[in-house]
Amino acid sequence: MILFVQAPGGGSNMTLLLLMFGVMFLFLILPQQRRAKRERKFKNNLAKGDLVVTKGGIHGKIIEVNDANDTCVIETMAGKVKMERSSISLEMSKQRSAPAKK
Repeated sequence: MILFVQAPGGGSNMTLLLLMFGVMFLFLILPQQRRAKRERKFKNNLAKGDLVVTKGGIHGKIIEVNDANDTCVIETMAGKVKMERSSISLEMSKQRSAPAKK
């Protein structure tokens, strides 16, 4: 329940409401939009040969990317698996090629 206190001057309710909307936008909506943009960019940049981890924890290498139906084929140690591109959560190619930190 939100309580509005009427102060002398009359316009404080509107400024309080705008301030609350601004804070909500800054802390809730804007970060969600940035996260969605990063996920779209990641999904669209998947390419053949990338080492990936799926949301289910399956590690594999992308051997085929199909843009028409938004799927890809991943080769694992057990065989090949066709998956939705949205089910891939992490790309490991850059981490494996980077030199080890001491």
